[in-house]
Amino acid sequence: MRNRLFYLALMAVVAIVATCCSVEDDNSGYPSMTDMMGNNGQMPSGMGPGGMMPGGMDASDTSGSDLQDFDISLNSEALTSDNETIPTDENDESYEDYVEHSSFSKTVSIVYADDKATLSSLPDGVEATVDGAGVIINSTIKEVSYELKGSSSNGYFKIYSEKKFQLILNGVTLTNTSGAPINIQSGKRAFVTLADGTSNSLTDGSSYNTPEGEDEKGTLFSEGQLIFNGKGLLEVKGNKKNGIVSDDYIRFRAGTNIYVAASKGHGVKTNDYVAICGGVLNIEVSGTAKKGISTDGYVLVTGGRTTIITSGDAEYDEDENDVSGAAGIKADGYFQMDGGQLNIKSTGAGGKGINTDGDIIINDGDIQVITTGQTYTYNSDLDSKAKGIKSDTNVTVNGGTIKIKATGGEGSEGLEAKGVMNINGGEIEISTYDDCINSAGDMTISDGYIYAFATNNDAIDSNGDLYIKGGVIVALGSSGAECAIDAAEGKNLYISGGTVIGVGGSNASYPASSSSQMSTAFQASVSAGTTLTIAEGNNAIMSFTLKRSYQSGLFLVSSPNFKNGTSYTVYSGSSVNGDNWHGLYISPTVSQMGSQLGSVTAQATAGGRNMGGRP
Repeated sequence: MRNRLFYLALMAVVAIVATCCSVEDDNSGYPSMTDMMGNNGQMPSGMGPGGMMPGGMDASDTSGSDLQDFDISLNSEALTSDNETIPTDENDESYEDYVEHSSFSKTVSIVYADDKATLSSLPDGVEATVDGAGVIINSTIKEVSYELKGSSSNGYFKIYSEKKFQLILNGVTLTNTSGAPINIQSGKRAFVTLADGTSNSLTDGSSYNTPEGEDEKGTLFSEGQLIFNGKGLLEVKGNKKNGIVSDDYIRFRAGTNIYVAASKGHGVKTNDYVAICGGVLNIEVSGTAKKGISTDGYVLVTGGRTTIITSGDAEYDEDENDVSGAAGIKADGYFQMDGGQLNIKSTGAGGKGINTDGDIIINDGDIQVITTGQTYTYNSDLDSKAKGIKSDTNVTVNGGTIKIKATGGEGSEGLEAKGVMNINGGEIEISTYDDCINSAGDMTISDGYIYAFATNNDAIDSNGDLYIKGGVIVALGSSGAECAIDAAEGKNLYISGGTVIGVGGSNASYPASSSSQMSTAFQASVSAGTTLTIAEGNNAIMSFTLKRSYQSGLFLVSSPNFKNGTSYTVYSGSSVNGDNWHGLYISPTVSQMGSQLGSVTAQATAGGRNMGGRP
């Protein structure tokens, strides 16, 4: 749809400076609207400091962002395509996690009926203790499947096993009023198979009676690895603790359909990692500072559709002497997305979509995140801010699609790296109150499509140097004092490729110096919905339709089609057809140029510092 040929070209260096004071038309170095209109002094239709154009945009107004109607809700509908690659090499580290590579020649059937459980004959090496509807298994042998059926309002299945085993949920409903309905006290691999076409339900009690020396951390708990497979349904409700927990790792496979609700704990919790390879996973958590998925290790998503909704506020953690917020995904290690769909919505104060201590790597797949909560503050000096996707180290985007909306007020940001940010491809659409894309270190954009709409701050903000080497970028900063594209004081913005349109408030400036890809900058007052065209003679270089109104806004435009020292005419009110990226037409078909505003010159721009915007 969008033609990449227009931005894969040429090299350039552009440095950007924004000052904290107003830029006056007579000394800014840019053609102002008055300069461009000529001697008649008449404002063209749709442009001007008043009348049709408001003086500014309300800080909480997200209209015109293209993302204002985008929302997220739980979705249990089965996937029409849910494929996964089953490893065939025995040396593959995940080979043993596939039940297809294991044999279970013995089956123990357990049928629950109200307050009792009935077991089939047990093979040698398997012992069972039955107390009403409570079943405890001790096993020393391999190749055993345990099949659970029926229902009980006060029953459970607990197992001690020296070997890996299969647990088949074949239409079972279990509630344990004093603990976990499934309690796996075994460090071995457990294949949890959801029998095709069945519905299964597990609910824990409001209190736990756990034997001394044992753990029991949630409704479905395992000391060892949990691998979910099969094409049945599973509902897990955590009333006291977490929903699904492994002291090792958890793998979700294609075909599964799982819903987890936790009111006081996390939805899914592991010590090692969580791998989502397919299936439908819905998680809903409401507890204070609780996470949809929480792991001391990493999260890897390669397929399926995962939807997470959190509603709890942040809180002060006395053990950590810090504030902790809710999150859709919280990984102490890294997060990696290689495929599938991931949808997260956080509504509590200080809540986040994806939050990691390690790197975030997005190679493919679709990610959608919404946060609506405001900043949570404790004792005026500790806080948790709502963020869409945040890494305490580095963020790398190589592909896929990312859509983020963060509307909770000051501090609500979209994509943030506390280290460096590298965007090498993909499609990114972000609408925020605060910064859309933010990095503490250097930021490099090499390719991809980026749309950043910031209501009250910078659209793209690097606290290090900012390098634009390619891609298609539409960056709309605040109509006030903030920038479209901002590098920190003492740092520079370097453009060496790509097609860029950035519009910010009147306090930004772009001084001139040397460059290889040409850029131009000018000040203008523009009403939302107005289409501008930059043309060389009758040849339209690009057109763009503004999504918001700006009064004395500063426009930064860069294109590989610009020629050094060439004069271009700017038109307003153009009639344009063709494919566009959020209003930017790279190869426009212009049926009517509109009113001529004046001319601008493409030139090289020099180094300088950028003081505009907040970090």
